[in-house]
Amino acid sequence: MNPIDWLLHSTVTIAGSEVLVREIVGNVFGLASALFGMRRLVSAWPVGIVGNVLLFTVFVGGIFDTPQDKDLWGQAGRQVFFAIVSLYGWYRWYQTRHGGAATGVQPRWATARERLELGGIAVVLYAISYFVLRELGSWGPQWDAWILTGSILATYGMARGFVEFWLIWIAVDVVGVPLLVKAGFYPSATMYIVYGLFCVVGFVSWWKIQNRERVQAPEPVVVG
Repeated sequence: MNPIDWLLHSTVTIAGSEVLVREIVGNVFGLASALFGMRRLVSAWPVGIVGNVLLFTVFVGGIFDTPQDKDLWGQAGRQVFFAIVSLYGWYRWYQTRHGGAATGVQPRWATARERLELGGIAVVLYAISYFVLRELGSWGPQWDAWILTGSILATYGMARGFVEFWLIWIAVDVVGVPLLVKAGFYPSATMYIVYGLFCVVGFVSWWKIQNRERVQAPEPVVVG
């Protein structure tokens, strides 16, 4: 078996259930992307895209013949969104880096107006996501819609450099773990737990960076 066939078709047994190797590999790429993101490395984005492609094929088993008998269209849809927003984040961080910054983005707290905008977008996205996922026959559409909505906001927040995006990810993980366990996606559920712990560390790290760089920023010079 060549490496491509092994990646696409091989399975392992976890808790008595067959699990695709590509689900494990896709989550490893996702974790690597999160690690690079915490360090504000531009490579976080292309690495994440590879994981998105692999995981998309995992969550729509009806199309790609996976061992699980449940389609999670919200999980699949967020992989598509991740890939699209990752292109935006990749470009934005690349431009920042080549504009003289040492890393891809300057962490900052969202303004009050930006938080209100994100809250309004969250309500609209959740309503639309729930309706669409329910019509598609997604398993657990109310929770799948929560995960999709939070993932969209968190990825956008990461691209903008909002410190709060880590907190949104934690809220996604809290819902995602029980959903994925019940659906039999054990590697993804395990990675959600790892992500949750990692997000706590990432949040503290970006918070400290934001405070440090704000203190070190030079005072504006008033002329006249």
